[in-house]
Amino acid sequence: MTPEQGPPGPVHVRARGWGWRHAGRKAFAARGLDLEISPGERVLLLGASGAGKSTVLHALAGVLGANDEGEQEGELLLDGAPPAEARGRAGLVLQDPETQVVLARVGDEVAFAPENLAVPREEIWRRVGRALDDVGLDLPLDHPTTSLSGGQKQRLALASVLAMEPGLLLLDEPTANLDPAGVIEVRDAVVRVLESTGATLVVVEHRVAVWADVVDRVIVLDAHGGVLADGEPGEVLTQQAPRERLAAAGVWVPGWQPEIGGRMPDGGGETLVTARELTVARTRRGPAAVHELDLDVQEAGALSITGPNGAGKSTAALTLGGLLRPRSGTLRASAELAGTADRDPFRWRSTQLVQRIGTVFQEPEHQFLTPTVADELEFGPLRVGGVVDRERIAEVAERLRLTGLLKANPFTLSGGEKRRLSVATMLATAPRVLILDEPTFGQDALTWAELVTLLRELVEGGTAVLSVTHDADFIAALGGAELRIADGVGRVVTR
Repeated sequence: MTPEQGPPGPVHVRARGWGWRHAGRKAFAARGLDLEISPGERVLLLGASGAGKSTVLHALAGVLGANDEGEQEGELLLDGAPPAEARGRAGLVLQDPETQVVLARVGDEVAFAPENLAVPREEIWRRVGRALDDVGLDLPLDHPTTSLSGGQKQRLALASVLAMEPGLLLLDEPTANLDPAGVIEVRDAVVRVLESTGATLVVVEHRVAVWADVVDRVIVLDAHGGVLADGEPGEVLTQQAPRERLAAAGVWVPGWQPEIGGRMPDGGGETLVTARELTVARTRRGPAAVHELDLDVQEAGALSITGPNGAGKSTAALTLGGLLRPRSGTLRASAELAGTADRDPFRWRSTQLVQRIGTVFQEPEHQFLTPTVADELEFGPLRVGGVVDRERIAEVAERLRLTGLLKANPFTLSGGEKRRLSVATMLATAPRVLILDEPTFGQDALTWAELVTLLRELVEGGTAVLSVTHDADFIAALGGAELRIADGVGRVVTR
């Protein structure tokens, strides 16, 4: 776009028999897609985990890759042209905002796309300020992007795309890592942009209630290819026959909850890890995130770590997991948990740590080390003891719906599949304490219920499960205590 052209109009989308198969995969990620999206239409794209929703968004943005990265069939067009020839017309917010941040400062990050579109300088900085205000990211323009929390990065990624003022806005789980207030704030920001630009919207979100009232249309992808349902939100989400089909496919239908197995945890046992006056920080010289935290991590206990974005939840979890050095205070493992190792988890070697305290990071890709899912599941046990309990690994893979993906490259999985694999790799080493950062991110209703059931069973069997989460349904289902972090203070609440 040149300055003389002005902002582009809304995009028209058309697909005819379109499909895509990643290189090295037998099955197509998406296939048999026939649809038409009118300019300015607002679409909520649903489907089970692994149905191809993210693949469709990447295709619309023209970033799926060249022919050597996969096989395409059929036709997908933006205003009559292939997406790769219409760069700049579509703006994509990726499912993992970590992979979308490229520059060191917040202001430069938001300005990057408009600069590449040759927007006049004074207009660029007007857009930057407005986009940051819209998404509620109240930070100086020179604030380092490396010091942002996961939720703040999600807001930054959205602001960067909104500043483009694209004709097609593509959002992949844009509120998944946000606190409840942030979810509404970001949704309303998107609506304001759509009202001012008239852009076409395609948003992927597992929890549909947030978006159902602001979209014109709901399209549900069938995991086996094609479209399972397509129509107005009231028609697709409220009528009995469509609701039953969607629920069976794992779609989060408003007013319906999947059945959860296992028993609600009813309390903890012996203390495994003790924190006293623990002050935590992401870096050695940066500001402290949480001050003087007192906490007992008990076997057979569940603990949810909650609080607003940027409060220090992940930093606290990584410190409790022995992966960050405390700024001050003490973190001690029980004699039983430490065994012959030092009582300070931060001093443990990686092979000692993974058997005792296993941590699932907020970004699953940070944990993948091998070329296949099967190798990934076996990597931890081989490193720890050289022996693989294949029966246990097969059970975990089956429970988390990974059995059909054992030969796949972990980096080609959907976001929800990557999350389940990152959980499975930790379960394979059977740690006594399991720390999970946003464990339900990207899960459909059925995989969510299976994950909750599995965690309930782990707690009942004696494992301590700590979860950083904004998912109120998950917190209620897992029970236990809650560590609420806000304004640098952590307070334990027993529910």
